[in-house]
Amino acid sequence: MANHVSALKRARQTETRTAVNRANRTRFRTSLRALREAIQKGDAKAAAAQYNATVSAIDKSVQKGVIHKNTASRYKSRLNARVKAVSSQQKSA
Repeated sequence: MANHVSALKRARQTETRTAVNRANRTRFRTSLRALREAIQKGDAKAAAAQYNATVSAIDKSVQKGVIHKNTASRYKSRLNARVKAVSSQQKSA
């Protein structure tokens, strides 16, 4: 356990920062999970609406340092392709 005043302060800062980072990571992952579930159900309108919310969450996670910008770009590209595939399946059916 920390004994110096400065070490105690750093311990408090670490706890706060950990909580913030965990909340940001959770928000990001929850949004991804909701989009994947919408895609799995095959509902094109719900998937498109959820895609917009997920892209926003992905961009915010980049700003907050949760993920790298290239990782975010890869996520958005792959998810968009899956959303488009669902909508084209629904149109053809």
